[in-house]
Amino acid sequence: MTSISYQLYSSRKDPNPAGVLPALAALGYERVEGYGGLFEDQAQLARLKADLASTGLAMPTAHFGIEMVENEPDRVVEIARSLGIETVYCPYLAAAQRPTTGAGYAELGRRLQAAGAPLRDAGLGFGWHNHDFELKTLADGAVPLAALFEGGPDLEWEADIAWVIRGGGDPFHWLRTLGSRLTAVHLKDIAPAGENQDEDGWADLGQGTVDWPALMVAVRQTPARYLVLEHDNPSDPARFARISLAAAQKL
Repeated sequence: MTSISYQLYSSRKDPNPAGVLPALAALGYERVEGYGGLFEDQAQLARLKADLASTGLAMPTAHFGIEMVENEPDRVVEIARSLGIETVYCPYLAAAQRPTTGAGYAELGRRLQAAGAPLRDAGLGFGWHNHDFELKTLADGAVPLAALFEGGPDLEWEADIAWVIRGGGDPFHWLRTLGSRLTAVHLKDIAPAGENQDEDGWADLGQGTVDWPALMVAVRQTPARYLVLEHDNPSDPARFARISLAAAQKL
């Protein structure tokens, strides 16, 4: 479990999007992770496929919105097969759509379980990628992340550890509790309090407060296959990509 990917969402604001994949390949990346905005039209998909082929980069994992997975599963499978995607993760739920009870999150898990059936039938992995809201205890005492996975027994987990921490969760607890579901991990760092405000308080890997060396000991005891570098709002994506890859290679 040494495969390092780059979440292309980190470079969504790059002024030269056509140069992102060649630049990542030049830095030494071998894999990238896609996100929904890249899959919106045929011309964009064709360009992405060509860029993956010309750079030699693979895209084994990608994020697709729950609506697309539910309403256009055949399209998701088609895109995945075209780009070589092996595992699909739903990455988010807008605040207005979020349940407010444990039972509601268990129902969301059942909804995801059903939505993922056509993808699993096509040979793809399918799961959930967390943010912080899934770690915030609800009024009824339930923790959304636990309830969601209880409702979806076959769901995989792509853990965003830094968001777990920001949500008030203990990442070691969740790696123990849901470790058997883990198939990918986002490597992200949190800046010291009050720093990097222009980057929403995130940091390049190894430049922040997350104890990644200790966490990787726990991650390596899980089935996780992919380590995905991500920064939600880097002021300089090229800097983030370079510094974070070097740090990840030392873990």
